[in-house]
Amino acid sequence: MGILDKHKIIEKNATLLLVLSFLVVSIGGLVQIVPLFYLENTIEDVEGMRPYSPLELAGRNVYVREGCYLCHSQMIRPLRDEVERYGHYSLAAESQYDYPFQWGSKRTGPDLARVGGRYSDEWHVDHLRNPRDVVPESIMPSYRWLEKTVIDGQYIEDVMKANAAFGRSPYTDEMFANAQDDFKAQADLDADWDGLLSRYPKAQTRNFDGQAKLTEADALIAYLQMLGTLVDFSTFEPAASR
Repeated sequence: MGILDKHKIIEKNATLLLVLSFLVVSIGGLVQIVPLFYLENTIEDVEGMRPYSPLELAGRNVYVREGCYLCHSQMIRPLRDEVERYGHYSLAAESQYDYPFQWGSKRTGPDLARVGGRYSDEWHVDHLRNPRDVVPESIMPSYRWLEKTVIDGQYIEDVMKANAAFGRSPYTDEMFANAQDDFKAQADLDADWDGLLSRYPKAQTRNFDGQAKLTEADALIAYLQMLGTLVDFSTFEPAASR
């Protein structure tokens, strides 16, 4: 009796097929799950990662609120075509302060995990106003109201504390105490940025939407311009290769 004949016996016996399928799935699941119970931390510490600055956090909340993740993922898979198009594959550490994470499930538009610095602030402003002005084939809706919606950061400290309560963001008492000042300073050209930069290294400081008032567009662009910029991939080495 050949292998195919033996396989026919399994295919014709529904109960046997069900039992064997269950065993195969169980073994595969155990092989992947059991080792995790012996790891103190499944996320590798990566130099450069930090919690979001108050303005970046507000921008991320705008990003989530508007459902941007429905069309734009933030997860570059370790496949050649993805790495060549978007940049270094995504690290678990890059999502460790996200609640919820923004991996997404589809890409109607490009992946945004490395979008920081790829376009100018002016490009982002035009893109939010009317995406077709910069990407003619885009089907993204306009978000022109974001640059008209003024924000003051009144509750940003509470938002930071909520994120810290979930264990996702290691904000300190100093960060809480300076939350509103840091929120306003990041997009204020006349502000002293030394304290902000000491608390949030590599935070980008400038007027993001070109307007005098601080708006949701400022916050969203500050968030987008930060994505993928915290880790220095020219010196990064995975723990397994060290």
